[in-house]
Amino acid sequence: MAGRIVLLVTSPRLAAGLLTAAAWDLVRHHRVLAAAESDLTAALTAAGAVVTITEPRADAVLAAVAEHGTVVWLAGPAGDESLAREVGLRLAREPALAELELMYGSWDPPGARLLDVVTVMDRLAGPGGDPWKRQQTHQTLARFLMEEAYEAHDAIATGDLAALREELGDVLLQVVLHARMAEEADPPWTIDDLAGELVEKLVRRNPHVFGGPEVTDVDEITAAWERIKQEEKGRRSALDGIVLTQPALALAAKVLSRMERAGLAMPESGPAPAGDLDPTDDLDLSDERALGARLLAIVQAARRKGFDPEGALRAATLALAERVREAESE
Repeated sequence: MAGRIVLLVTSPRLAAGLLTAAAWDLVRHHRVLAAAESDLTAALTAAGAVVTITEPRADAVLAAVAEHGTVVWLAGPAGDESLAREVGLRLAREPALAELELMYGSWDPPGARLLDVVTVMDRLAGPGGDPWKRQQTHQTLARFLMEEAYEAHDAIATGDLAALREELGDVLLQVVLHARMAEEADPPWTIDDLAGELVEKLVRRNPHVFGGPEVTDVDEITAAWERIKQEEKGRRSALDGIVLTQPALALAAKVLSRMERAGLAMPESGPAPAGDLDPTDDLDLSDERALGARLLAIVQAARRKGFDPEGALRAATLALAERVREAESE
């Protein structure tokens, strides 16, 4: 009867010893071969398995098969493809020597490669890593975070999903780098602190999914999200939390959106913002192209007058926000 070689592949991103029941039965009853000692070989040995360290060569594996009948090759983190290829070619020529079988003892869970990102960044931003990254601060990296976010936005706008994957990876790089730098801050925090806080927030703000009463109406879900968020942050104004440094047009849209969501009417008292803003005026626009053309014409007219359209819109929006806050306090 031909011998048996089982190539046991495991996830290097899981704790050593987290194997399937079938994999544990296999390693407990048959000789285990490995190219080097590791946390996994130590876990198997501690559980009573017999592990032999040997060279990753077909001859060495087949010699063990001749002696023990069935052997388990414990693949390394990279999978030991070269050994599997060598053994496969040898058995193709001499099939009577043994049967080759592949078994997965564990799998990467979804998101497991994020652990690799953290490991690589720790190497790059740690002692002996990349000097450029070691010199950066949250302040010097701020513009890169903005640029990467805009590039991801461009990929979405053009419908280029391949580019979006790359650009979101660059955004993730910035997040992981900032988290790595924060490990050396005072007080320090880590990527796990960041992820843990995010998980708690997602669960807390989605009670309709995590144990609360079932809600299917999107407007109710959105309202509940905003209510919970306001309670968490102790916000007293519908405009609290708006990022004031964002581009003026985005800022204006955000302020008006918050006002509409909170059911706030346009304030009538206080200094008026630049221009008369009538929320009932639709400007008789037929579509977004007409809107874009109208905005472009306004920018061109402002340039001819020597005005700064970005600054003017920001000033008008901030004046409106101040009037809203005054109306809320009254």
